[in-house]
Amino acid sequence: MRFKAFEKVIPEINKLSLPGLETQLKMAPSFRKKLIEEFKEARKTAKLAAVLCLFYPSDSGETNIVLILRKVYKGVHSAQVGFPGGKPENIDKSLMHTALRETWEEIGVASNKIKVIRQLTTIYIPPSNFQVYPFIGISHSPITFNLQFSEVEDIIEISLLDILNDDNEVRSEVLGANRSKYSVPAFKLNGHIIWGATAMILIEIKTMLNLVLKKIA
Repeated sequence: MRFKAFEKVIPEINKLSLPGLETQLKMAPSFRKKLIEEFKEARKTAKLAAVLCLFYPSDSGETNIVLILRKVYKGVHSAQVGFPGGKPENIDKSLMHTALRETWEEIGVASNKIKVIRQLTTIYIPPSNFQVYPFIGISHSPITFNLQFSEVEDIIEISLLDILNDDNEVRSEVLGANRSKYSVPAFKLNGHIIWGATAMILIEIKTMLNLVLKKIA
């Protein structure tokens, strides 16, 4: 999708009600809803985090979204694909500012180059007991990335057209937090399997964009 066309579409997202958990669960492991219920008490003291789904124009004028491949480390999200983001710090005025600060730290995109469009439905992640607040942002000019190599292994630039393409929704076998293998719904994008919370955020964004595009078609 050409970025100039996308710029006209993206403000319409603010007029929509969020699709919410039921839409997110379309891209969740079958047991996620049960886990959410089982962790009901733990959720009350969940750690907070914020992530940014950043849209921007490619050098050729197409609409891209940026994901990151995390480093291998001792944790449940080791080597996974996700959005730039992380935990709040004292300097953050809000969770939106957390998402912007982490985007600057992890991939080198300054907050003054980003316009935050809106917040999406929060996601609870039982294995790590995090409540994640996703935000949609847009940069109106191409981006040069500068990775935080201590945390980020690589940048993954995804075309919006690939996200909207239903053929890229697949099922894949993944290794869960308990080291067991599961068959889960996922996106296959640029050779990467994207599942869990990241896929749940993407499906909500995809659903909203499809509603907007259908309305203006």
